[in-house]
Amino acid sequence: MTTVALIGPDGAGKSSVIPLVGARLGRPTKRIYMGVNLEASRLMLPTTRLALEAKRRRGGRPDMVGATGRAVELTAGLETAPPARRRSGILGELRSGLRLANWIAEEWFRQGVAWLHERRGAVILFDRHFFCDYYANDILGQRPGRPWTSRLHGAMLERLYPRPDMVILLDAPAQVLFDRKGEGTVESLERKRQEYLALAPHVRRFEVVDATRSVDDVVTDVVALIHDLLATDADATAPGDGAGTTGEGTATTGDDEDDETGRTTRQDAA
Repeated sequence: MTTVALIGPDGAGKSSVIPLVGARLGRPTKRIYMGVNLEASRLMLPTTRLALEAKRRRGGRPDMVGATGRAVELTAGLETAPPARRRSGILGELRSGLRLANWIAEEWFRQGVAWLHERRGAVILFDRHFFCDYYANDILGQRPGRPWTSRLHGAMLERLYPRPDMVILLDAPAQVLFDRKGEGTVESLERKRQEYLALAPHVRRFEVVDATRSVDDVVTDVVALIHDLLATDADATAPGDGAGTTGEGTATTGDDEDDETGRTTRQDAA
């Protein structure tokens, strides 16, 4: 079937757009959160849930991120506190390795859920995507002095982890994004925009949708892009006579909150 990732800096409108896309697509869909903020979804491994609860009891932040998620937060401008002192020695390296192992297992668990719903005929709507969010820091390695866990994680994402059939960037000027949510800084949001735009050559299909417009207009464009992808895939797999169809039916949407199991810019016509 088809996998689509909707990405964008905070303030782009992903949380508002994705449920409406699922409702209007006219096909069964499954929404899966694929970002670093573990508290944004109840879909997680039991080991991750235990680690999250342990951090709460130690007085840590409840929005625990992944193995190298702090670098992603820093890039997005979401973290302003000074970095914690890195543990050294064998014990520190062991803790880092165990945390990375659990995070990689978490990433593959969510991909496994996606495969399960694909087999059932659903269009998968990813809310963010690990490949996209970690690309600059763990795959390209733009962070100086990054640890071995970051290098290993990046190699896994680049060489083994499945990429979506289409990535849709909900894009808006950094100042607009900042005015909407007031998180991070204008500079960090612009840096994140550029990192997302740089993904275009590295995924099968990359589209940019103007997110400065109304939610309804954005949803209309996203739905049209997904229908186009479905039609293209149907044509590619159709018999020699070219008879392919996407076939629209009653829309049913799934949300990971309830179930734990060519670049183009689209704008309104002038």
